[in-house]
Amino acid sequence: MTTKIETAEREVVVVEAAHMRPMMGIQVLESLPGKEIPYSLVDPFILVHEAVMPITPEWAKRDTEHPHRGFDNLWYVLAGEASTGHSTGPGGTMERARLKAGSLLKIRTGRGVRHAEGIGQDEVRDGKTGEFRSVLFWVNLARQDKDVAPTAQVLEPQDIPQHQDGDATIRVLVGDGSPVELGTAGLILDVDLPTGGTFSSLVPGDFNGFVYMLEGEASFGAGLRTASRSQIAVLGHGGRLTVEAAVPGTRFLLMAGKPYGEAPIYNGPYVD
Repeated sequence: MTTKIETAEREVVVVEAAHMRPMMGIQVLESLPGKEIPYSLVDPFILVHEAVMPITPEWAKRDTEHPHRGFDNLWYVLAGEASTGHSTGPGGTMERARLKAGSLLKIRTGRGVRHAEGIGQDEVRDGKTGEFRSVLFWVNLARQDKDVAPTAQVLEPQDIPQHQDGDATIRVLVGDGSPVELGTAGLILDVDLPTGGTFSSLVPGDFNGFVYMLEGEASFGAGLRTASRSQIAVLGHGGRLTVEAAVPGTRFLLMAGKPYGEAPIYNGPYVD
């Protein structure tokens, strides 16, 4: 018996610009939830935020700590450095992580965790100020798994698998070779096309998926729909995504995952 792998080209069914919203005293780009994007098309992905945050003595004194529950919280630093705390230590004590460009922090919030304590305090203490750019994304947990104990996992830049494929440099945040696992099968790639060109990747046919544009512009999928900086392009059915005519400097996150088929219940920072 042979297993048939679906390789039909995916189309892009929605392209939407991220909108600005206030968060912790700054403006962030929010691409998910999208205004015209049904959750059924992006399940299990709940939220995607991109922001540039300051590292200053004033900011480090802010009370940014807040609670979460019911999902995997992933924080990917694109540029700069940042530190933060989360209540994943013994008995719910605070642990801190220092993140540099290319680092990934995964917190399984489970039955409840506090995080974002003292953002930037370590850098300020060491005399380092400036700003950092990052992407934050929430990935749902199945309802049966929402009561697990919270945990934290930090990947240094060298811990994230990286390879070259034609024009593209690909970092595997979630997928083959990465130690990060979601509550469901998933794929998260950071795709960089410094000289432009093309890119192609298998995306399992039973996964929902989308692209979030960090830089540049390119044409995506069977219909060659264009997406550019800070836009989200949601994928339709199929088993492969092809990217063409990328301008030099194009960079995007390809996020895909097997949906749970469960409608999240939102209670502020809690997802039940």
